Amino acid sequence: MPAGKTAKNNVTKKAVAKTPLHGKTDWFTHDRFGMFIHWGLYALPARHEWIKQKERITDEDYRKYFEHFDPDLYDPKQWARMARETGMKYFVITTKHHEGFCLWDTKYTDYKITNTPCGKDLLKPMVKAFRDEGLKVGFYHSLIDWHHPEFPVDKFHPMYEDKAYRKTGAGRDVRKYARYLHNQVRELLSGFGKIDYIFFDFSYPGSDGKGRDDWNSKDLIKLCRRLQPDILINDRLDMLDVPGGWDLCTPEQFMVRRPYMIDGKEVPWETCQTFSGSWGYHREESTWKSVKQLLYLLIDTVSKNGNLLLNVGPTARGTFDERAEARMTGVGEWMKYHSRSIYGCGAAPADMRCPEDCRLTYNPKTRRLYVHVLNWPIKHLHLDGFAGRLKYAQMLNDASEVKIYETHLPDSCWGSEEDKSKKTAILELPTAKPDTAVVVIELFMK
Repeated sequence: MPAGKTAKNNVTKKAVAKTPLHGKTDWFTHDRFGMFIHWGLYALPARHEWIKQKERITDEDYRKYFEHFDPDLYDPKQWARMARETGMKYFVITTKHHEGFCLWDTKYTDYKITNTPCGKDLLKPMVKAFRDEGLKVGFYHSLIDWHHPEFPVDKFHPMYEDKAYRKTGAGRDVRKYARYLHNQVRELLSGFGKIDYIFFDFSYPGSDGKGRDDWNSKDLIKLCRRLQPDILINDRLDMLDVPGGWDLCTPEQFMVRRPYMIDGKEVPWETCQTFSGSWGYHREESTWKSVKQLLYLLIDTVSKNGNLLLNVGPTARGTFDERAEARMTGVGEWMKYHSRSIYGCGAAPADMRCPEDCRLTYNPKTRRLYVHVLNWPIKHLHLDGFAGRLKYAQMLNDASEVKIYETHLPDSCWGSEEDKSKKTAILELPTAKPDTAVVVIELFMK
């Protein structure tokens, strides 16, 4: 520095990283299969996670579940191992459902797991166990809270039909509740390491409802992206029309007919589905899906570029229902031999026609096409439009060769005049269906 000159501030200003507009979807669109876990006080009555609302139960009467919640058989390592063995690559746990009860030791309410007979945080060991098994971590967090004293008594509230209760609660301030909501999200996204996904649930704007202004969704999203820059945020904050207001769409208990589109553009999506008709543990629910139905859900979803988030509702003692365990075992057995038709796969290119009673998935990196045969044909499987494009075919379960023929077919086998002039590829299959729930044929493209 020259003599006589006074040093000016020569501290280099650090570049301030901008808050990202979107989370990272690469792992999400690769992994395709996750575990949803709905667990809370509603596991004790064991007849639906919305029981408080459906049966119009008061806070006082619902208190007995809080006073008796003690999942003494809870083993998060076993849960995580079962998820991995089922083929799931990420999990999403209900940190708080609509009842308002929290599974972690939050400092913003006494209505939490550490004040029950259980007496300990259940979330931290769960997050660690699933991470240790290699799964990504997601939190479900309810925007609704029927226990909080400032949550307005709206059309979904358990006490909505109680006129005296509504009159007493007329002065509730949703802005105070929103601060509570933001504070808890800040806790969750700063106290459990890297969180890959947050699933908010749910907005219902309009008459006697709640939407983006009630949750202060704009600032809530900023908070999430500032604390966890890579995090994925679902589409239930009433921000679909706002850039950066969501990363993926989440149709619930619904199977789409084609890849999910918003404003004419394909977007990442995930269908959340249950083993049965309830999300929480339901002792007497009887509409349980079979292993084959669950596999169809998974295969059909991936064939349309989607993810399947499959839910289990643990019991109040902290175990998985034996019906859920049986189905997870069945799905896991199939995934053991067929997972490469799921991971890294999505919809087949438009020029690859799907054979009758089949679903196609395609891995663009390996250039392999997977034909999931839902109904076993008699000897031949026709692959129209594939002549000259196939190098090799094999059963995925055992890598046994499937012979390929290319030929012109009689006019009666064709549709359009254009098709009649073309050859078709035919796979010669065994008469007896291989002993697996859904047979997959792996095609190596030229």
